[in-house]
Amino acid sequence: MLNHRLDGPPEAEPLMLGPSIGTSLRVWEPQIRELARRHRVARFDLPGHGGSAPGQAGGMAGLAGRVLELADALGWESFHYAGVSIGGAIGARLALDHPGRVRSLAMICSSARFGEPAAWHERAALVRERGTAVLLEASRARWFAGAPVPDLLDDLAGADPGSYASCCEALAGYDVREELGRIAAPTLVVAGRDDPATPPPHGRELADGIAAATLVEVRDAAHLANIDRPEVVTGALLTHLGARAGMAVRRAVLGEAHVDRAVAGTTAFTADFQDLITRYAWGEIWTRPGLDRRSRSMITLTALVAGGRLEELAMHVKAARRNGLSPEEIGEVLLQCAIYCGVPAANAAFAVAQRVLGELED
Repeated sequence: MLNHRLDGPPEAEPLMLGPSIGTSLRVWEPQIRELARRHRVARFDLPGHGGSAPGQAGGMAGLAGRVLELADALGWESFHYAGVSIGGAIGARLALDHPGRVRSLAMICSSARFGEPAAWHERAALVRERGTAVLLEASRARWFAGAPVPDLLDDLAGADPGSYASCCEALAGYDVREELGRIAAPTLVVAGRDDPATPPPHGRELADGIAAATLVEVRDAAHLANIDRPEVVTGALLTHLGARAGMAVRRAVLGEAHVDRAVAGTTAFTADFQDLITRYAWGEIWTRPGLDRRSRSMITLTALVAGGRLEELAMHVKAARRNGLSPEEIGEVLLQCAIYCGVPAANAAFAVAQRVLGELED
């Protein structure tokens, strides 16, 4: 199995992170702290890279299969996925061949085709003959727009030549340009404006071909954009993952019909507000692991009673039932509100809750 490292709360939404060729799971160090706050994150090493044993890639499908083996071992039926360069290509292959497993996809400095196959076969032959150290100078210029990171160059120097060459051959055989339209997972594409390996047109091709794709171009960033501009890439990932997780939780708590009506009623005027509540209310707060949904429902009911938000209260009485509160427990919350929010507020809240609970019984 691929060497990997786990971070974040065990009960949080799963997120798999794939590295660039020649690097290790350390390539994600600038992002891991923020990503692991709300996700159970698994970072992996490619065969013969970092802590993974030497081995053959078996093409891009073979690498994707190894990632699925890791996910299975972790008990992850589905997961969010983000990858840099070849790591992004692995994600594209997963999204194409195993769409039910990939909740969302992020491709960072990646491509639908990484240039002419002959160049990759030449690199593979060079590395098998002379080792990966021969690539250090070129990689330093290609990877970093700013100061190089010595640890990542050490990863390249320490990679197993045969395994690295096999990954080159996987890249030579990779071409999903005609398949992009089949990727259904919501996708973030990040391109470095100073990336000589996968320049911005590669990112635009991905974003144009994938229906549910968003493109972010990052200035002053080369092939490892998440290293050159960590705050920008981290922010883009958090927004992407928050929107995906937020919509899933919003639907689970409020119900498919309610959310479908809200989405259908979105206009150019209200679109930013809908995005705000999905990402921040549902994607940032309701997904935090510190409280379960039952507790969050009780807090929300109390806050709505205190604020006199009776229309919202009706919606969240229904949500409370979906989150497992019984009518008796909802009544207890409203009794507590009578003491701390005032009897008139609780009286109005009981009337709303009684009507809603009656409707749910019908």
